[in-house]
This record gives sequence, C-alpha cells and structure tokens, in this order.
Amino acid sequence: MTKKNLASNEATAAAGMEAKHGGQFVERMLSGFGHANDLRPAQAQRRSEEPPYRSLRQSKARSGVSYRLQSQTSELRVQANSPAADVMTDLSRVVAVTIGTGAHVEEAHQAMITNGVRALFVVDDARVIMGIVTSNDILGEKPIQIAQDRGVRHVEVLVSEVMTPADVLEAMELQDVLQVRVGDIVETLKRSGRQHALVIESGSADATSATRTVRGMFSLTQIARQLGLPPQVRHDVARTFAEIEAAIGA
Repeated sequence: MTKKNLASNEATAAAGMEAKHGGQFVERMLSGFGHANDLRPAQAQRRSEEPPYRSLRQSKARSGVSYRLQSQTSELRVQANSPAADVMTDLSRVVAVTIGTGAHVEEAHQAMITNGVRALFVVDDARVIMGIVTSNDILGEKPIQIAQDRGVRHVEVLVSEVMTPADVLEAMELQDVLQVRVGDIVETLKRSGRQHALVIESGSADATSATRTVRGMFSLTQIARQLGLPPQVRHDVARTFAEIEAAIGA
C-alpha cells in the first residue's frame, strides 16, 4: 500500500470516528442525557411516578344544537350563620373600584353608576387608600353644606372633602374573619356605627412597614342584599341595620 493510500485510509477512519462520537453526542442530547436536560434523581423519580397526560373527550354540536354563553350568577344568598367570608368583597378576586383624591363628587357619582357600586376607594397616586366615599356621601347633605361654606358650586366639591378618611375606618384581620359568621360581622358594624369595614392581612406585609394590605371590605348594603332584603331607593343606615336584625332574628 502506498503512502498516499495509507494516509487516505487514516483520514477516512478518523472522519468515521468523529462522526460516530458526534452522533453519540447528538443522541445523548436528544435522549435527555446531555447536560442541558440533566434531571436531579428526585425530580426524575417524581416525574416517573406521575400519571401520563391524557387527552379529554371533545364533541361537536349536533344538528339543531347550539351553544349559549353562561349568564352572570347572582350573589350567594346567605344566612346569619353563614361564613363571614361569603359576604366579604375579596379584592384578590374582584378589581377594586377606585377614584383619585382630586376628583369631584360628580365624577365619583358617575364612576359608581358605571361600575354598579355604591362605594369607592379613594386613593393617591401610589394607590394608598386615603378613604372611602359612598353614594350617601355624594348625594346627601354633606356636599351641599361644603359648597355653601366654600362659596362654590356643588360640582366643584372634591371627593376628599366628603369621604370617610382611612384613619377612622375600622379594620378586621383576615384570619379572624375566616373564623366567624355573617351575624358576627353585622354585630361588629353595628357597634362601630359604620356601614363599611376593611379586612387586612397584616401577616402579608413587612413587619417593619407602616402599610398593610387591604384584602377586602364589608359593606352593610351588600350584606343586606345577600340576606335577600329588597334594595332601598335611598340607603338609610339605621333602617338597614333594623331590617338586617329582623331578617337575622327570623
């Protein structure tokens, strides 16, 4: 064999070995044994113990069958002994309706109509709660009196002038709320003489922070509604308490 043929055979053998090793490397990568897909033993064992994913049965509408969108469900009907959480507005599930401190009362009124609510959180630019404004605050005597005192038009009265400031709002701990009944919340609101109360999660905030997370809110109006009481044309706190107590007693 000539030197030229020997060199050619050696080059061919080297290329074959390189292709073989290269193929093994690709095979290792694709089979999951490569470094990029290396699994820890415990994780690999957990995966092997899990049932395989399966495809669910699907169907198509038969002739004459149509699809209809689900209507919005009504609020849960409750009783006095129902869990208090059933009447709490849970802000982890519903978006809080807010308005800025610089808004006017007419803007707040329109926001309530648009969102179908009777109370708004009043917040600053950092979304810190400065207070709560209700439909009674907007439509009652308070803005009229303020307008007269300031010598301005009714529409120029600010939300911040009629709201209930956050520092006078009562707040309950979520961990306490989860252990009590609707009747307990009604009694709590009655004793404080207020129609709203905040629900906070102190444990979810930094212990050194002065800010607490508001998880939800109780509203006397909502409690009455979920107890099945008819809505009032003009909300009267004393009357609402009386009707709730009568419903609870019955």
